[in-house]
Amino acid sequence: MTNASEHPQDFNEAAETPEHTQDHPAAEGADALALAQARVAELEAKLADISDKAMRALADADNTRKRLEKERQDTAKFAVSSFARSLLSVADNLGRALAAITPEQRTQDGPLKTIYTGVEATERELQRALEANGIKKIDPLGQTFDPNLHEVMFEIDAPDQKPGTILQVMEPVYMIHDRLLRSARVGVAKGGIAAEGSQLDQSV
Repeated sequence: MTNASEHPQDFNEAAETPEHTQDHPAAEGADALALAQARVAELEAKLADISDKAMRALADADNTRKRLEKERQDTAKFAVSSFARSLLSVADNLGRALAAITPEQRTQDGPLKTIYTGVEATERELQRALEANGIKKIDPLGQTFDPNLHEVMFEIDAPDQKPGTILQVMEPVYMIHDRLLRSARVGVAKGGIAAEGSQLDQSV
C-alpha cells in the first residue's frame, strides 16, 4: 500500500492541476471580451463616419436645391431685363415730350393741351406696365449724388446748395426688383454749403 507522504511532489502537482484547468477558460473569456469590445468600437467609429458623410451629403443636396431654386427665381424675376431696358428710351422720350409743354400750354385749350393729355396717358400706362413686372422709376431730383445710382453729366454753380446735390435729371433711375436696371444721368451742385461727409466722387 502506497502512502501519500511517500510522494509529496506528485500530490502537490495533482492538487495544482484543477486550478490551472480553471484559469484557461477565464483567460479565454477575457480575450474574447476584449476582441468584442474592440470590434464594437470599430463598428461605432465606422457608423459615426458613415453618419457624418450622410449628413454632409444631405446638407450639400439641400444647398444645391436652394441655389437652383434661387437661380430659377432670379431667372423669372430678371428675364425681362433686356426687353425692359429697350423700353426705357421710349419712356424717356415720352417724359421729354411732356416736359416740352409748359404748364401754361397744358391748361390752355388747343392742340398742345390735347397732345399733352394723350402723351401723359400713354406714359402713365407704360409706367404701370413696367411696375407690373417689378420695374420702378425713381426720380433723384434733390437727392445727394450716389455713384452706385447716378452718373454725373455736368456740374451746376449753386452757392446755396450742398455739393453733390442733384439739381437736374436728364434720365431717371430705374430699378428692377432690388437691382439697378439703369443709372440716372444728372447734373449736380458744384459747391456752396459745406456738408460733412458729403463729397462728390470725382472718379465718375
